[in-house]
Amino acid sequence: MTTARKQQICIDATPYYHCVSRCVRRSFLCGEDPVTRQSYEHRRDWIKRKIVTLSQVYCIDICAYAIMSNHYHLVVHINRNKAQKLSAYEVVERWRQEHKLPSIVTRWLEGQLTIQSEIEVCLALIESWRVRLWSLSWFMKELNFEIACQANKEDQCKGHFWESRFKSQALLDEKALIAAMAYVDLNPLRAGTAKTPEASDYTSIQARLEALRNHLVTAPCLHPFIGSPTNKLLDGIPFRLIDYIELVDWTARLYQEDKASLSASAPPILQRLQISQLRWLEVCTKLERHRSTAVGFTKSALHIKRMLKRKRLNLLRLDS
Repeated sequence: MTTARKQQICIDATPYYHCVSRCVRRSFLCGEDPVTRQSYEHRRDWIKRKIVTLSQVYCIDICAYAIMSNHYHLVVHINRNKAQKLSAYEVVERWRQEHKLPSIVTRWLEGQLTIQSEIEVCLALIESWRVRLWSLSWFMKELNFEIACQANKEDQCKGHFWESRFKSQALLDEKALIAAMAYVDLNPLRAGTAKTPEASDYTSIQARLEALRNHLVTAPCLHPFIGSPTNKLLDGIPFRLIDYIELVDWTARLYQEDKASLSASAPPILQRLQISQLRWLEVCTKLERHRSTAVGFTKSALHIKRMLKRKRLNLLRLDS
C-alpha cells in the first residue's frame, strides 16, 4: 500500500528530498532502445532544459541530478522561506513564466481593479500560487507532464509515460543530504555507462566540474555549496565544494576497483560527519534498494516521527 505524499514530505521536518521518476513503458526515456536501435538521447536535453526552467520559476533548489536511460534522479531543497519573502508581484512574475495568467490578475497588474471583492479574490489566487512555488508535488508534476507530452507526441501514442507518481525519500540531516547527492551523481558509474564522474553525462557533478573549470561560482540551476552550515547569511549546501568533489572521486575509485574494504585514504569529511566507510559505501550503492522513505541518523528520525505523528518510519540509517 502506498504512503500518502503528505506523510512523506514535511517541510518542518526537513527541506531536503531525493526524488526518482521512472518510465512505465518499454520505450526508453533516453539512451538507445536495444530492440529497435532507435536513439532517444535527445530527450536528456528536454529534461535538463525543463529542470533549469522550473528552477527559475519555483522556489525548489536543485542540489543534484542524474538523467539515466529510463529514469532520472533529483536531490532538491524546498526553499519555503524564499517563497514566503516574495512580494505578490514577484509571485505573479514567476508564475507567468510557465502559465497563462487569468484576466483578473492581468487587470490587477495594470491597476484596473477597483472593487475590493475582486482585489481579495485576486490576492487569494496569488497566495495559492505562492504555496505552489514551494510545492515539490507541483514541481515534479509540471516537469513530468511536459516530458510525457513531448515523448507521446514523438512516439505517436497515448497513455502513461511515467509510473503512477514519483518516489521520494526524506533526507533528515546533512549527512543524508551529501550521501544522496553522491548516490545520484554516481548513478552512471554504477550503471556502467561512465568510468569517471567528469565523464558522467547529464549529471550535476559533471556540470559542477565544468563550471569550476570555467571559474563560475556554480553551474546553472544548481544550488551552490556555501562551505559552512553556520553561515546564516548564505543560502546553499552546507559543505565545501572541494570536499564533496574529493568524496565523490574517492567513492568512484572504489566502484572501479570493486573494493568494499576500509581504506586509509578515506576523505576527512567522512570522519567529520562521523560516517563509517562501510556504511557510506552501502548507502552509495543501495540507497533505493532498501525502499526507505527516509535517510539519516537515528536521532534525526525521532524528530521527523514526532512531526509526522507516526510510530514507525522506514529509515535507512547512516549510523551503525
